[in-house]
Amino acid sequence: MSAIESWLPGLAVGVSGLASAAILTLDARPNLREGVTLAAALLKVAVVAAMVPWALAGTPLETTLVELLPGVSLQFRADAFGTVFALLASSLWLLTSIYSIGYMRGLEEHAQTRYFASFALALSSTLGVAFAGNLLTLYLFYELLTLSTYPLVIHPESDEARAAARKYLAYTLGTAVAILAAIGGIYFLTGTLDLRPGGILSLDSAQPRVLQLLFWLLITGFAVKAAIMPLHGWLPSAMVAPTPVSALLHAVAVVKSGVFGCLRVIGFVFGAGLLRELGTAEVLGWFAAATILLASLLALAQDSLKRRLAYSTVSQLSYIVLGATLLNPAGMTGSILHLANHALLKITLFFCAGAIYVTTGCDKVSQLPGIGRRMPLTMAAFALAALGLAGVPPLNGFFSKWYLCLGSLEAHHPGLALVLIVSGLLNLAYFFPIVIAAFFRTSERFPERGEARPALLVPLLVTAAASLALGVWPALGGVLWALAEQVAQGI
Repeated sequence: MSAIESWLPGLAVGVSGLASAAILTLDARPNLREGVTLAAALLKVAVVAAMVPWALAGTPLETTLVELLPGVSLQFRADAFGTVFALLASSLWLLTSIYSIGYMRGLEEHAQTRYFASFALALSSTLGVAFAGNLLTLYLFYELLTLSTYPLVIHPESDEARAAARKYLAYTLGTAVAILAAIGGIYFLTGTLDLRPGGILSLDSAQPRVLQLLFWLLITGFAVKAAIMPLHGWLPSAMVAPTPVSALLHAVAVVKSGVFGCLRVIGFVFGAGLLRELGTAEVLGWFAAATILLASLLALAQDSLKRRLAYSTVSQLSYIVLGATLLNPAGMTGSILHLANHALLKITLFFCAGAIYVTTGCDKVSQLPGIGRRMPLTMAAFALAALGLAGVPPLNGFFSKWYLCLGSLEAHHPGLALVLIVSGLLNLAYFFPIVIAAFFRTSERFPERGEARPALLVPLLVTAAASLALGVWPALGGVLWALAEQVAQGI
């Protein structure tokens, strides 16, 4: 490994951060501003892809920026798990950037320079989370992600947006103290904050009650962005933001950083063996199961399309956490696969919602009967993504849910497998009335056919096609499967 190669994780993190600074200077030149956005997105994808061979070989690239204390530094490490998350975030940022250009120009939105700069900084923070080599680095970029997404949530600058943004900060920054307290305790007990497969703590580190306290402090801080009930309240409120921001929050950056943090705590700080002794993972698993069902029921009651998607996200994120709490390879593999599969499926649904709004001005479920006749490609993509989230083959969501059910049975928790099955039926209950009404009812609101502009339509067709292709031909996702299984076996 050369010195240049070891700096690739830092380069991946820094690309969009530098782009953010450049974008701020281009307010009067929108074409160049958006060109910088797309160029940075392409470069980020290329740099992350270049690190995949090392991750697959089990020799991740790493670099230390600065040592702060003995055993504590700001460090990047592109291991298999971080590389999965980075590939997901960087590739979807590229599509979301294209989509954002069509959306923001289509609605003639204000403050577009601030929007694109904040978007780029948020993706830089997300890659910092993905490649964090220890808890301190993870914490710093996790909080930077909160601050960089605040301008995106408040973007409409309405009273509702300001209230939602304050709520977002109250939830996320308020619980950040718990993570910081746990980091201090872990360093005091072990002298290190490294993220190691199998964990850095053991029963020799401290009394079981102390370890349980540290676990719940960390989980509380990360569960906020993972939207585990009752810490989910900020997420539906944040739907006031522009639709590409909602796609960022729900598919790529914020909520996935939350579940990523939960999985890091489970597999890389505590480890399966210790958590079996403490019993805390099982309790978290039942919290996740309750969230899956309650959020699905709440989704049924939402007339706002974006809020229905928001409660669906609350439910689906807990699939990922639940799988990790099973503490077996099948469950962890299912979690990592679902982290990626849910991202593709949910970003498709949000892209569809945004395309409908920009093209027709409709944002309510009750306004959508007949929309399939006006926008057949968009609603076909919506139907595919809805089927995928319900776990219907041959879409990619089926495979991750299959592993999650298998992991539940291997862990002797058939009740959790039943929760996953019931949740799939509830997914159909809150999505398919929309699809049926869209294609089989008529409305004077949509007298003629007309899809969204290409910058909005193409990204949603790409993500929908990818979800179908990965279901029909799973070998296309061979790198994802290999990395997921490597992580699961290692912890």
